[in-house]
Amino acid sequence: MIVEAQVTINGSKAAIWAAITNIENASETMSGIEKIEVLEKPANGLVGLKWRETRMLFGKPATVEKWITDAAENEFYKAKAEDGGFVFLTTKRISESSGSMTLAESHESKPQTIAAKLSVPMLFLFKGVVKKALLQDLNDIKAAVEQE
Repeated sequence: MIVEAQVTINGSKAAIWAAITNIENASETMSGIEKIEVLEKPANGLVGLKWRETRMLFGKPATVEKWITDAAENEFYKAKAEDGGFVFLTTKRISESSGSMTLAESHESKPQTIAAKLSVPMLFLFKGVVKKALLQDLNDIKAAVEQE
């Protein structure tokens, strides 16, 4: 299952990049994140950054460990998480078209275990929840960048 969302932001690529890569303080920017705990920091760059992220899901805290697997400065980064027999792949991408900036995010859920594969029909119920969370995160980032 892949869920995608995007917003147009009045700001520079550098400002948007700074906002999306400030993972340590993401809970201050994104209202959907309760807590961030950085676990590993790479010597340089973004690849290898690992953190624990807590969000409220169905009224309960849900915590997952994420790490950056690939990145190109001012363009995109990819993060991975594994939980409950699933691999979750997230990409945040900045693009420019006709002078306006777009921040897009995609979230892919890949079942790895038999139990996870059997629960795939439940993912479609989850799709709306994920889309709503993505849009909230993107709009929170938009607000933070545009108020600078």
